[in-house]
Parts: sequence; structure tokens; C-alpha cells
Amino acid sequence: MANRRCLQVLTRHASAIFSTKPYIHPLKTAPSFLSQNFRTHASLSNCLSAKTDPSLCTYWPHTRYLSSDSRNGSEDDFTEDEDEDEDDEAYDSEDDGISTSSRVMKKEYTKEEMEAEAAAIGYKVLGPLDQSEGVFKPYEPAFAVVQIGSHQFKVSNGDSIFTERLKFCDVNDKLILNKVLLVGSSSQTIVGRPTVPSAVVQAVVEEHALDAKVIIFKKKRRKNYRRTKGHRQELTKLRIVDIQGVEKPENIGKPSKVADKKQEQVAVAA
Repeated sequence: MANRRCLQVLTRHASAIFSTKPYIHPLKTAPSFLSQNFRTHASLSNCLSAKTDPSLCTYWPHTRYLSSDSRNGSEDDFTEDEDEDEDDEAYDSEDDGISTSSRVMKKEYTKEEMEAEAAAIGYKVLGPLDQSEGVFKPYEPAFAVVQIGSHQFKVSNGDSIFTERLKFCDVNDKLILNKVLLVGSSSQTIVGRPTVPSAVVQAVVEEHALDAKVIIFKKKRRKNYRRTKGHRQELTKLRIVDIQGVEKPENIGKPSKVADKKQEQVAVAA
């Protein structure tokens, strides 16, 4: 097969060999028809070199058509295949890297989007707490029912509550809980429809924590199917600082349970 290819190449480019053009590209490698695979055509090459100028034997216009040893050709093909495989693997790895990086990347929110999403949950971030501002204030006889996400909490001044993890806020940030459903005191009660527009509850983020682990176990009998999985819910601890939007009587000390019990015992004894 290689010999037939060599004969086809010689017949195709015979005009180039015998041409009288002054410029001919130099041959970078030795003529392949002198290799060991084409010893049977040595007489043909001798005839060509005898009839033509010897200097022309060192020139060949088309080096890419030179045939080489079959073993070398197979090795070259094998190396080319390896290179193509390596390129494909590198391309696949790059694609995988891009896909993994795109999975890891978090969504970037603008300031308007952050405010809109926080308002939908039921709070607004004011900024970090100053050192001069006091968090713990005297007790005030007022309470409020606020909604954060899908949960409702009854809170008063100084209480601490745990909610689901709130985004866009850090520890020691001041918050305004604007979804107030009800506000009350000893002298006034306001029920919202569905919220009270003039009522505001101020809070401070104390910490972001994890709830206790919950074990989820699944089983299908006679199917050898058992799955155990754990989950820890992310929580945010809020400290209620102030309740506004309701009339408050004069500051009265927070009633103690011990005093109430003593009064009940005295009443029973009487």
C-alpha cells in the first residue's frame, strides 16, 4: 500500500521535478522514496537522478506528501490521538470547572433587591449598633405581636426570640420589625388590618446560631431501604429593644412571680 502511494506521488509531481522554474522550495527531510520501505524502487530513483540535474534531487516542492515508515506513521497517529484525547479531557475539565464555579457562585443582590426581600420577610436593616446606644432599657408595660417570615411572636421590651436565619444582617445590627399585627398596653389595644401602620418594633441581632440536630430516618420494609439524615436549622437571635406606636403608662417595675404567689397565699389563708 505504501509503495503504491509513493508511485502515485511520483507521477503526480513529476512535472514539478522536471520543471525549469528557478525557485523551488528546499526539501526539509531526505526523500522518502530512498527509505528502506522503497528499496524496490531504487532503480527508478537512479534513473530519475541520472536524467535530471543532481541538484534537483535535494528539492521537493510538497513535503507534506512524503510517505514515511509505517511504524513511524502509526506511532505518529497514536501520539496525535493521545494529544486529541488530552485536549478533549482538558476541555472537559475546563467545562467542569466552569460549571462547579457557577454552582458555587452566590447571587449578587443590589441594594434595592436586598431592601425589597427584607421587607417581604418583615424587617429592615438600619446599620450597626453604636457603642453609646444602650440595648437594655427599663421594662415598659407594653407588648406587640410581630410577624417575621411565616412565624408570629408576642414580644415585649427586653425579650429575646429565635427566628429563621435572616439575610443581609450581621451581629450587632439594628433592625426594624415593620409587620406588627397587634399592639397593646394596660390602657390601649390596637389591632391591625392586617398590620398596624404606625407601630414599630426595634430589635438588635445578637447572634447567628444552629438549632439542635433533628434526625430524619426513612425505612421501607422488605426492601432493604434505610436512610438516616441529620439537619440543623440556621437561626438568628433577636433582642427586642423598644415598642413604638402605642400609649404607655408610667414606667412600672416588672411584676415578679414571687410577689404574686405571696399575695395568693395570703388571700387563701385569710
